[in-house]
Amino acid sequence: MTQPLTQVRRADVCCIAIAEVFRGDGEIVANPIGTIPRIGGLLARLAFEPDLVMTDGEAMFTNADGAVEAWNPYRTMFDVVWSGRRHVIMGGSQLDPYGNHNFAAIGDMKRPKAQLLGFRGAPGNTINNVTSYWVPNHGPRVFVESVDVVSGVGYDRAAAAGPAATRFHSLRHVVTNLAVLDFEPAQHRMRLRSLHPGVTVADVTAATGFELVVPDDVPTSRAPTADELALLERIDPDGARFQEVPDA
Repeated sequence: MTQPLTQVRRADVCCIAIAEVFRGDGEIVANPIGTIPRIGGLLARLAFEPDLVMTDGEAMFTNADGAVEAWNPYRTMFDVVWSGRRHVIMGGSQLDPYGNHNFAAIGDMKRPKAQLLGFRGAPGNTINNVTSYWVPNHGPRVFVESVDVVSGVGYDRAAAAGPAATRFHSLRHVVTNLAVLDFEPAQHRMRLRSLHPGVTVADVTAATGFELVVPDDVPTSRAPTADELALLERIDPDGARFQEVPDA
């Protein structure tokens, strides 16, 4: 049974916020990685972006219900990646004010305190595609003044690298369990875009290890409509989203 709109759950708001990062993308490959990103991406296609092309993470393009629409072998995916026709949502262990991203290692790369995923596809993703981030636990250990290792390229480093690095480079949004952030256009520093219901500006700034750009008026992240709640139940009937983001 779908919950009434008066009972807004934080995970549902996060899924809506993820869906919204794809609004207006049209016919590109949506590659949301992770539980809530996947749910939000599927919601976007079902609710308002029917031309999005979804990937199963292997060798197929699928529709929102998982039905195969096209064959997409690994070698062909690189043609998509290098042409800027993809919007990827990645996780990250560290993000800095300009969107530099780390999920490679914590500490000195020569002798790290913790070895993480490695660089994976982050350098190519951020240079060649629109990129957004999902952070399920917004805190100062994630949002840091300077990342230990640069795996995903931020606005400052892309600009320093020149036109080859900025042709498709576009960091869109950072969605967390507390808020939605983006990057202000002048200096490309991270900016508070909206607060999830029940969260204050003070909550977000206290959980961020650098100074955010905070507008005078910060709106509340929108709640799902009744139709969107029904779609969320269809996409995620087992409630995996609530395990990743429990109710506040």
